[in-house]
Amino acid sequence: MILLRSTLFQILFYVLNLVLMILFSPVLLLPRKWGWWVVPVWSKALQLLMRLVAGIKVELRGRENLPQGGFIAALKHQSAWETVALIPLFSSPTFILKRELRWIPIFGWYTAKYRQIAINRGKRSEALAAMMLAAKQAIAEGRQILIFPEGTRRPAGAEPKYKFGIAHLYRDLKCPVVPIAHNAGLYWPRSSWRVYPGTVIVEILPQIEPGLPADVFQTRMVEEIETASDRLIEEARREPTPSPVLEQADRLRQARAT
Repeated sequence: MILLRSTLFQILFYVLNLVLMILFSPVLLLPRKWGWWVVPVWSKALQLLMRLVAGIKVELRGRENLPQGGFIAALKHQSAWETVALIPLFSSPTFILKRELRWIPIFGWYTAKYRQIAINRGKRSEALAAMMLAAKQAIAEGRQILIFPEGTRRPAGAEPKYKFGIAHLYRDLKCPVVPIAHNAGLYWPRSSWRVYPGTVIVEILPQIEPGLPADVFQTRMVEEIETASDRLIEEARREPTPSPVLEQADRLRQARAT
């Protein structure tokens, strides 16, 4: 049943993505601020699909911790879910993403139109300089920079591997950082065709104010995101039918402890 449901969801997910991108493509000819409305609509349409077909619901906590204006949102990265579902939380977000995504037909046009920050991971020093320049402009415009500090998706419960790039941003941009934890990897695991019904819990943690030394900031951010994410994994056990991914998460967490 899960495999059949997952197959239906995966097919509909990509078909709906394509249909919406083609349907909304005329906004690519409009000024950015006039066409931005299509992005949260796209996100909400895909979330509706997740709920109706895959059975994935959402519980959001801590929305009051989101400040006004420009800031950095540091997102736990476990799944494809958070790349889609968290967008409506922000008034004018810009993701920091790998340059190769710009090369995807139609999708890449949207990332360029809405000025997402694309970086070349193969040239680290150049990528950092370009990222910093684009990020400073975004913050000056009151936008929100969305970054996955681990750089790539990690399985729920796995040992974290945070990069130091966000600490450079924090130090140079002198703006708040809002850590965001969740347990989406239990329901839409990375590198898996299967999706599992349940409630993704998202927790927006209190902002980290600017001014800390970069290494102190990095340690605090990692500890806060990982502590909250582990707690949300534990809360998932209360589901009427807990996700089978919990067993893998337990093994990974035990390996971290040894």
